[in-house]
Amino acid sequence: MSKNAPGKNKWTVAYTVFQYIVCILLTCLSLLPFIIMIVNATRSSAQIQAHAISFLPGTNFSANMKVLTTKTFHPLTGFFNSAIIAVSATFLSVYFSTMTAYSIVAYDWKFKKAFFALIMAVLMIPTQVSSIGFYQFMYKINMTNNFLALILPAIAAPATVFFMRQYMIPALPMSIVQSARIDGASEFRTFNQIVIPMCKPGMATQAIFTFVTQWNNLFMPMILLTEKDKWTMPMMVSQLSGDMYKTEYGAVYLGLLLTVLPIFVIYFILSKYIIAGVALGGVKE
Repeated sequence: MSKNAPGKNKWTVAYTVFQYIVCILLTCLSLLPFIIMIVNATRSSAQIQAHAISFLPGTNFSANMKVLTTKTFHPLTGFFNSAIIAVSATFLSVYFSTMTAYSIVAYDWKFKKAFFALIMAVLMIPTQVSSIGFYQFMYKINMTNNFLALILPAIAAPATVFFMRQYMIPALPMSIVQSARIDGASEFRTFNQIVIPMCKPGMATQAIFTFVTQWNNLFMPMILLTEKDKWTMPMMVSQLSGDMYKTEYGAVYLGLLLTVLPIFVIYFILSKYIIAGVALGGVKE
């Protein structure tokens, strides 16, 4: 055994080095689009057309910003409108979806399986299929050009309900819930003070996905929001293509960079909860 140990150690070290190399390559491939976007935001349109991929920053950042602000792009207005919609929709979606998943996991009622099957059926319906009827409904109740038309439907999030249900089944000990009920805690207090803290990693994961989806949403805002002072960041970026003769690609990349920045901030804020959840899941009782 002692003779074979050095050979095994060499293979173990080689395999570990190979894993690190693969992880580094995948990381570089993941970061490459963001690096190109940041660099191109500082370059001129002619430089981008000549060499689309470059790792050397240019000197046209201020010129691109000037071009950006002279078009129909108002960063502060876009940030404010997108933040209202994305933050509100994320909070409502994650909170009420977690509550719905908790009702499926923690309670036994007659039509529970049928209710969950209905949620899964709704999950398979594309948004584009119901968009015409949804717009007609919003138009009839005078909810066009209103942020609530984009925020309130986020309460019904079948994908988030499914994820949180699957997360709660192994991660939520029902004995703690039963103990809270025996101690006289109300159901809402049990949910808010016991269930939510235990489900923070799963909720943080869904919050990231929901925020990214809502922030990048272009289809429904383009249908419902026609007033320029209520345009979101993706709507403003979609208007940066210019005319048929010239497109300022540097300004377009700068607009994309400004659109992506809040997503990075939300991810870095919530990623610690995901890491904590992974560490907690690795601890065996």
